[in-house]
Amino acid sequence: MGIAGAQAEAMASHGRYGSYWLSGGDRTLEKLTHPIRTEGVADLRSIECPDGWVAAARIGDDVEITSSVENRVVRAGTGEVVRPECMSSEAVASMLADLGVPRQTSSPAASAFDRPEGASEFRPSYHITPGKNWMNDPQRPILLDGLWHYYYLYNAGYPKENGTEWYHLTSTDLVHWKDEGVAIAKYKNGLGDIETGSAVVDHDNSAGFGKGAVIAVMTQQDQGIQRQSLFYSTDNGYSFTGYEKNPIMENPGEPHWRDPKIIRDEANGQWVMALAEGEKIGMYTSTDLKDWHYSSGIERTGLGTLECPEFFQLDLDGDPSKRTWVLAASANGSEEGFTTGVAYWTGSWDGTRFTASDAAHQWLDAGSDFYAAVTWDDPRLTESQRMSSRHAIGWMNNWTYARQLPTRDWHGGTDSIVRDIRLKSIMGKPTLVSSPTAAMKSIEGPVATVGERRMTQDGAGQLPAPEGGAYRLDVTLERRAGDDGTEARIELGSDQGTFATVGYDFAGESAFISRDADAAAAGKAELHPDYRASRRTVSPPREGKVELTIFVDYCSVELFINGGEKTMTSLVFPTAGAPTIKAVTAEGSLTLKSFSYRRLASTR
Repeated sequence: MGIAGAQAEAMASHGRYGSYWLSGGDRTLEKLTHPIRTEGVADLRSIECPDGWVAAARIGDDVEITSSVENRVVRAGTGEVVRPECMSSEAVASMLADLGVPRQTSSPAASAFDRPEGASEFRPSYHITPGKNWMNDPQRPILLDGLWHYYYLYNAGYPKENGTEWYHLTSTDLVHWKDEGVAIAKYKNGLGDIETGSAVVDHDNSAGFGKGAVIAVMTQQDQGIQRQSLFYSTDNGYSFTGYEKNPIMENPGEPHWRDPKIIRDEANGQWVMALAEGEKIGMYTSTDLKDWHYSSGIERTGLGTLECPEFFQLDLDGDPSKRTWVLAASANGSEEGFTTGVAYWTGSWDGTRFTASDAAHQWLDAGSDFYAAVTWDDPRLTESQRMSSRHAIGWMNNWTYARQLPTRDWHGGTDSIVRDIRLKSIMGKPTLVSSPTAAMKSIEGPVATVGERRMTQDGAGQLPAPEGGAYRLDVTLERRAGDDGTEARIELGSDQGTFATVGYDFAGESAFISRDADAAAAGKAELHPDYRASRRTVSPPREGKVELTIFVDYCSVELFINGGEKTMTSLVFPTAGAPTIKAVTAEGSLTLKSFSYRRLASTR
């Protein structure tokens, strides 16, 4: 494959190996050595660690693998390649998945598609919800011994009490979840409840609670005063002890001073905290996670009170030479005709200050219900892999109507599915692109497809009938020369008619979601009018086609447009009756190029 010689040359001349990805934009190995020959290769990738490398090439329908450990080539699926000790099996599996080699997963059992006994009409099948009571902000997951530990804000006293605490879930794949109960309880130290923050694994014992201790820093609020406190765990995040000198950050007199997001800044040998301070994000640094010093601030007006900041790096277009910092915060877009969501900026960080490349923000999701998002990478992957993609999850709700939803056995909406995000140049601008995390395939049932056909106001012929309220649709739309329509609609309905519409307007080059006839909109006169507002986002066709991937659950729709260049997330509460799907136009005709349906299994 030419990789072995290049890697040997890189180590001899530079004392290190290099990463490479033909289709992903990473040319690090070539910059260390010379251009790599790729004739006859559909795709080629090599990942590296200090003591070795693994490479794989797609040639026709086959993927061939080799490594620095063995001078032989193995065809994917026929044997196991020996990897260097510094590289995890997860890193190799992830690399192969990027080249189209599916991960080994078993199909869901038939019983996994059954509705759990006692499930209420809106209880989702594959989204996170509490068994009862209230949920809101996600807290960034951490990985310990191959197990993801995830926390969200939970209020067992809702609606009589407002205070939250951290509820704990675990997962091996970020799709199937196990309840672990409350991990950090509220009202135990005289400083108030337990609100949003972040947890990190302190591998080097910088805080003094032991190597590998989990350090959680979050806001506590008492009598309207927001302070930051530290809790630590020495049992892998199952239980936490409050630091005896809490709070570690006393409020300087600010009304809004919350939601600390902590990351490790290895380049500068420090921990960094982004803190929401009204219309500003304050940046703080520390060497021990306890003593924090103010470094700088980024002010952004016109977005209301900022909350739940995020701060991370990604390689633009997969190119490590274009490594870019991203600062995000949950915000209010009402001044620009939007709703609440997650705004972000791209730029640079010098260890003290974040400098945005453009003062204008972008939105991570264009739907009504995507807020308080957190992102994280997988520490089992190599650096080049961790910088090319990371995970994200958001709270699927909106504070304007969060307490008015028609659920009875729990409250606060749900979390989104876990997404994988990359930083991609779109129309000349660095843009976060989202896709459903690959492990979602583990809950897919058999696929049902229909061939190309004409769409009119009367429909597009017979489509697969949903077998329940949890499924995935993949739709490709086209407006050909002979087509005289402009708007395609995928109508989600029941015996009572259409309750929500996912559509695309070719004239405006925009996708949209409408839910003004769902069970919440039709059934609650006091519901905030924002709920009934349709949302749309511009995403031009690619080579004349528009691709829509739609995840439907019993109270939600998540839409990925054109490979996730845009996404829209929305709570949707179906009306009673057997579910139906129609593909129609507003008028005239369009082409339904492809349509597929997959039922999705329960994950709890």
